[in-house]
Amino acid sequence: MSTVNHGIDRVRVMFDDESLVGDAGLLLVATLVARLGLESLIDATVRLAGRVGGAHPGRKVLTVVHAMLGGADCIDDTDRLRAGATGAVLGHRVMAPSTIGTFLRSFTFGHVRQLEAVVGRALERAWGLGAGPTATLVVDLDSTICEVHGYAKQGAAYGYTKVRGYHPLLATRADTGEVLHARLRKGSANTARGVVRFVDELLARLERGGAGEAIIVRADSGFFQHKLLDRLSRAGVGFSVTIHQRAPVRTAIDAIPERAWQRIDYPDGDAHVAECLYRGRRLIVRRVPGHHSTQGQLFATWRYHAFVTNLAGSAWALDRSHRAHAVVELSIRDLKAGPLAHLPSGSFNANSAWLQCAVLAHNLIRWTAALGHAGTDQLIVAKTWRHRLFAIPGRLVNRSGTPTLRLPARWPWTHQFTTALDALRALPPVPG
Repeated sequence: MSTVNHGIDRVRVMFDDESLVGDAGLLLVATLVARLGLESLIDATVRLAGRVGGAHPGRKVLTVVHAMLGGADCIDDTDRLRAGATGAVLGHRVMAPSTIGTFLRSFTFGHVRQLEAVVGRALERAWGLGAGPTATLVVDLDSTICEVHGYAKQGAAYGYTKVRGYHPLLATRADTGEVLHARLRKGSANTARGVVRFVDELLARLERGGAGEAIIVRADSGFFQHKLLDRLSRAGVGFSVTIHQRAPVRTAIDAIPERAWQRIDYPDGDAHVAECLYRGRRLIVRRVPGHHSTQGQLFATWRYHAFVTNLAGSAWALDRSHRAHAVVELSIRDLKAGPLAHLPSGSFNANSAWLQCAVLAHNLIRWTAALGHAGTDQLIVAKTWRHRLFAIPGRLVNRSGTPTLRLPARWPWTHQFTTALDALRALPPVPG
């Protein structure tokens, strides 16, 4: 017996409406992009003149960024912005995927650094409008593996995870998830490779942007090196860095008297913290039971987690703060679930430029939430914003000479959208 719904079959399909806008909600971010003056900033900073595909870098970078905000994870996805009247709500000319591919392949090492500078200047401008920290800025350092396939990817290699890919270095802002600095590295790079120079550049960027009252840097054991800790100390920056459990560290931990251990609340149950000195630095140690079974133990065994810090405060409070370093994984997940799901080019420098575009798109969502007063108490998730505020179908019409964007009635997040748009339109343009 047939169950075909003939009513559905009667629906005609025609792709012929030039006034439709596929992702009308991108008007929110485009408004902020205009206030920050990003197109002119990119044109003035990224100097690709004379290189094939190097003209008008501003509109090309913004084409990639807006496509990423709409969910793009490859170059061909930028073509979505050319449908209907979508380009009319973006404030710049939308470029074709073939043009974008040629543009990205025109980047050299120096041009990638110029695009990095654009990300830094954009951060300064957004923070200057009110999106910056007001008290202590907590920065989380981490690296990740972006898996790639095929033999044409320059710089891709197998690293310690036995996965072939790239090994980018990231610094994120703990309270908002913003990426403060990022750099693509070869897949075989050691976790701590280039981290001191990276932190130097990061601190200079934060100083220019106005980083608040104080800065604290958190990192895992892959970043532990005395050269980095000395650099942070000289700069007056607080740090909390996990240390490897090597023999001298275990010796220092074993010397802690039993009475020094203080019990703390811990997700896995019973746990204690204590502290001692290691090579003149404060070493805070957390121990948790090394045995998880209904059967009891004759002798108690423990697993230890230690980190060095120059911060003041009780050991239990600093341990709790250090454990919050895991929040960096949320930003990494957001990037890898979106634009960093793929690194689309065979050229290492093109992929480095793609990473910087991804960082800019990632941060624009956070700045839109902060400056549009449309955020929540939780960290922003790009997928949620894309679903609720960006991927809205609309129609651009002319009403008595006024361009009008008509959006669906009864859209569940109408108030959040209009509140953010009004707040962003009230921002003063940033001087060029």
